[in-house]
Amino acid sequence: MWRSQPRQRLFSLIMGRPIKPRNCSCSLGTVYSSLYKPSGLPLKKIEIVQLAHDELEVLHLCDGEGKNQIEAGISMGVSRGTVQRLLASARCKVAQAVVGQKALAIRGSLP
Repeated sequence: MWRSQPRQRLFSLIMGRPIKPRNCSCSLGTVYSSLYKPSGLPLKKIEIVQLAHDELEVLHLCDGEGKNQIEAGISMGVSRGTVQRLLASARCKVAQAVVGQKALAIRGSLP
């Protein structure tokens, strides 16, 4: 019996913590999957940048509705630090897509 305990501990260290569920109320990501691309370029010749549903939600809350990170975290049910990481990631991906003439794909299902 004592031999299984170190194995469980090792397994939990490798796997990490499970992802906490996030409250996402942005209607665009729940119904559709959307793709935005530069006009005049065929989709098969450009790179696609994936924007996750929770990144879209935090971008909408902070930049679209003007909420601060604490208010956005309360709305989504996550910490301010998580909102900060998601917002930085979302802004980086949108900037890469716009400046680098890449397609921006918004995943429609929750992670």
